[in-house]
Amino acid sequence: MKYTLEVCVDSVRSALEAQEGGADRIELCSNLIIGGTSPGKALFQQVKQYTDLEIRVLLRPRFGDFCYDSYEFAQMKEEAQMYRELGADAIVTGIVRPNGTLNIEQMQELLDMAEGTDFTLHRAFDMCRDPFEALEQAISLGMKTILTSGQRNSAWEGRDLLKALAEKSAGRIEILAGAGITSDILVKLISYTKVSAYHMSGKIAKDSTMLYRREGVNMGLPGFSEYEVWQTEAKNIKNASKILEECADDQGNCV
Repeated sequence: MKYTLEVCVDSVRSALEAQEGGADRIELCSNLIIGGTSPGKALFQQVKQYTDLEIRVLLRPRFGDFCYDSYEFAQMKEEAQMYRELGADAIVTGIVRPNGTLNIEQMQELLDMAEGTDFTLHRAFDMCRDPFEALEQAISLGMKTILTSGQRNSAWEGRDLLKALAEKSAGRIEILAGAGITSDILVKLISYTKVSAYHMSGKIAKDSTMLYRREGVNMGLPGFSEYEVWQTEAKNIKNASKILEECADDQGNCV
């Protein structure tokens, strides 16, 4: 069995680290520390210039839930078209109605705006009321991948649903397990769920290069240091990639 390792990055440096570590592809976003938002054009172009990786681009206009107003949806449509024109390999997105079901009409509009570009249903799936209904809807839309933690805070916590989704999807759509993925947890997840694609950031906190530091001033969410940079570390990706290669050699029976 072939295993896929996707790395979520929000900078050129992280993308380079992902490539060095042996990632199969990246999901490109901004503001990963708050779950990710849509990246800008310049970031996409730089990552495309400096790496050879498949680039899947997050389409998410803001932090928070996945129910968007008309202005946010208009922004998403414009960005879907822009990413297609820039050459994104896939777009990663999702929209949920107030009642907890996928907004398949709006999602179809996004697919139409980026005609010819593959789509991943991201963790909006984890906020849906009925995961198996959402699974079938994603398949009916022609989406290629569902990124999910099994509707829990981590993939290991959601392992029972991940296993059920892998069985129910029966190869019709890729189930991409994400949230809390580390090399330490991979073997157990593979053995239990039989999922063949995994999503991680492999990030570490690096100390800022700033020498002068103004204490007591916070520019964003409380609790985050202004003098730490969260960045993908090649070593973490390399460790995970090696495990997936070994599991592939053992036909998924790595224990």
